[in-house]
Amino acid sequence: MDTVPLYIDTGNATGKQLPTSNIETGGKVKAPSGGTSSKEVHVEDFLTRHSTSVRPGERVSFGTYFNAFPASYWRRWTSLKSVRLSVATRGTGSVIVYKSNARGALQRVDSRHVDGVTTNTFDLSLAPFGDGGWYWFDLVAGSKELVLTEANWLGEGEEHTPGSITLEITTLNKVDFCINNLRILADAPEALQHVKELIIVDQGTQKVADAEGFAEVAAALEGKLRIINQDNLGGSGGFARGMYEAVNNGSDYALLMDDDVVVEPESISRLLTFADMCKTPTIVGGHMFDLYNRTVLHTFGEIVNPYRFQPDLPSEDMTLGHDFLSSNLRESSWLHRRCDVDYNGWWMCLIPTKIIREIGLSLPVFIKWDDAEYGLRAKEHGFPTVSFPGAAVWHVSWIDKDDLVGWQAYFHARNRFIAALIHSPYEFGGRVVRESQYADIKHLVSMQYATAEGRNMALRDLLRGPGGLHDLLPSKLPEIRNMMKQYPDSVMSPDPDSYPAPKLDKPPKHGHGVRQPSKLGLIPLAAKTVVRQLVQPVAPSSVNRPQANIAHQDNRWWRMSQYDSAVVSNAEGTGASWYKRNPQQLRKMLAESARLHAVLLKDWQKLSAEYKAAAKEISSFEAWQKTFDRHSESGQ
Repeated sequence: MDTVPLYIDTGNATGKQLPTSNIETGGKVKAPSGGTSSKEVHVEDFLTRHSTSVRPGERVSFGTYFNAFPASYWRRWTSLKSVRLSVATRGTGSVIVYKSNARGALQRVDSRHVDGVTTNTFDLSLAPFGDGGWYWFDLVAGSKELVLTEANWLGEGEEHTPGSITLEITTLNKVDFCINNLRILADAPEALQHVKELIIVDQGTQKVADAEGFAEVAAALEGKLRIINQDNLGGSGGFARGMYEAVNNGSDYALLMDDDVVVEPESISRLLTFADMCKTPTIVGGHMFDLYNRTVLHTFGEIVNPYRFQPDLPSEDMTLGHDFLSSNLRESSWLHRRCDVDYNGWWMCLIPTKIIREIGLSLPVFIKWDDAEYGLRAKEHGFPTVSFPGAAVWHVSWIDKDDLVGWQAYFHARNRFIAALIHSPYEFGGRVVRESQYADIKHLVSMQYATAEGRNMALRDLLRGPGGLHDLLPSKLPEIRNMMKQYPDSVMSPDPDSYPAPKLDKPPKHGHGVRQPSKLGLIPLAAKTVVRQLVQPVAPSSVNRPQANIAHQDNRWWRMSQYDSAVVSNAEGTGASWYKRNPQQLRKMLAESARLHAVLLKDWQKLSAEYKAAAKEISSFEAWQKTFDRHSESGQ
């Protein structure tokens, strides 16, 4: 019931809608107080996955994320010229069809009075949807209940056999998630109708095949499930294996999916139908909702900013973390503009094997930037990517993670540079080198020495060239973890009482402590901070006890740089580390960072040529097959 606003809403077609809340009361989901036009949503009104009832005198809208028709995407990327809406009902009332334009303005298109058992069709042109817009319909019940028996969006075209899919999930010790998704898929045979094979690439020590309930769910999948056990080669190693197997078994598509998700099974059919009808081979990805706040759309589409070479939003109007509980589709004008992207995250991404055969598999980069680089590579070969509305998974979001700090910092830094060296349109990568050095300084003045050393390791490996990337796949993460044990900022304790109570030698300035500087004050503060940390000795009292306890959300460089030691909680809230300032360490790492970035900038063009020349070979089937052979169990 906490996902109801993604499927139906009960507000007026053009008025301000008060979304449904996830507060359950006696089998009902009540809207929060303060609204004017929302109705209660009743559990018993949902009859099946495809059928619902509308109570006498009430109105239900299907102008929602999962039920509206994203007309502009079909117009832009497929050969479809029109769509037919078919609505089967039982009872008395009205079916009213609406559309929107790219600015989110709503327009009534058509309506039909219905009485008894009826099926009404509406032929709707896609011509007006050049830049954006959706179609949807509302149901209004008369004096008695009106039941939606079934509704479909239908496209005219030549008869064709739908493509076949290899659905691949890469997992590392997410056994419960995997079993849950296998059950969801087994219970949705229509979603698996065109799935040739369902592969789990298991790279963990806790094996899915050993889990309770595995035998039962495997039997329910009727021979479509196959487990491949291999060493931990990261996301890129797992997803490359999925691509590899999809090509070898003759599938038309590889559907890549993360392990820590809950899938909406209808999404599989939608991705396949859309991809089959695209004018050219197209990568089609699903969106990501927050698993623990299920009405929140984490991202609607992403590009790579070519100058900064960072993930970015395609439009200034877009927002991350849009909550449909607060603002439904019809109210959110930016959702009506078509969003054109560079890539789609591999939490759910359908890739035609024709593209894989032409451009190769993932780069061997373990994690981070593998999906973005692949989308850019496909784009350079003339293959677009579409992030497709109405297809999605619920994924563990990054709200409770900080992967720029800790062991993942190595992969963030190295792989961003690899992608920039291959794809940046700027002679020296735009701002990427400068921003990287700024990031090192921030980490160092924040006493995050393990993270800074990981980033320096990344640059050293980057400068060695692309030849060893496959060999680093299984070995680099253990090396990073061993390195991090040497630094107190990466040693975590779950018990807050394991650290001494904090105490400052002097009371906080003006009673409020450190405050965020203005934009104009950032550069002078940064310069002053670096100088102070380089020359000022550590306060003796801070050696044996921290000066403060810092919550993760307050772990900002301009605050942390003012302390000599502090206990800092992690993003997940499961523990804390004792950060300790070390001027000698700072001087050594800052000098190494400056040296490495200078070499990188000096050799940028040479390295760019090397990585571009090597990209085809290291992403090839032959290179990956050698890696799989070395790191897979016999017979897998």
